[in-house]
Amino acid sequence: MVSEFASGNYRFIPAVFQYSSGAQASTGYEIERVRFDRLVPLAEGFARIAAHIQGAGRPLTAFCACELRSPAAFTEDGFRAFNLHYVKTLAEWGLFDGTINPVARSNVCPEIDPPSEPSFYAFSFTRPAARTSPSFVIAGGAEARGGAGSYPERIVRYRELNPDAWREKVRFTVSEMARRLAEFGFTWAETTSVQAYTVHDIHPVMVDELVRHGATRSGLTWHFCRPPVVDLEYEMDCRRVLREVVI
Repeated sequence: MVSEFASGNYRFIPAVFQYSSGAQASTGYEIERVRFDRLVPLAEGFARIAAHIQGAGRPLTAFCACELRSPAAFTEDGFRAFNLHYVKTLAEWGLFDGTINPVARSNVCPEIDPPSEPSFYAFSFTRPAARTSPSFVIAGGAEARGGAGSYPERIVRYRELNPDAWREKVRFTVSEMARRLAEFGFTWAETTSVQAYTVHDIHPVMVDELVRHGATRSGLTWHFCRPPVVDLEYEMDCRRVLREVVI
């Protein structure tokens, strides 16, 4: 399923119009992750991202992943409306052709002190590299099965939060991350960072569903955030990135 995005010097896992399931730098390139010291509203963020990428001597098509923060979880219709707005800039940058989107993404909602509008937390882009070590970003994924149907139809153990349901939600999400890693030919062993997003206590399932699967080889960063759509409860993403900066 992996596709090439030659003008960005990376390949990606096709998913839906708003994002891909992951991006991996092409041979001779690496991914650099840039985190903003403060959240930056969407329009300003795109402008700062463009300036940073072009300042590094790279085309805007090198933009390969981003991490967003939104004020609160969207309804299904609200999420689609936001995504239609978000991809307009990607189209202007030559990344989105109206159907296929190579840019991986996470979009979560801080439970405490959320932003007043959708904002950028971090972004990633490709740049030439002398080293041969691979780099990749796996997009955020929650406990919703793929395919047709509404979110209520696809959410694992919809609106259930008893211990068995919670374990199943986490297990599904961890398995989905592993599946995406495998699309690129990798496992948890190659990751340099794993992030979890939830407002629920993950400790009761952490050992069996994360540690024993190797998902915490570099530790686990827990963000006290909700996934972007109402009734989703647990999200994850992961990456292998050897160059990370804060601006």
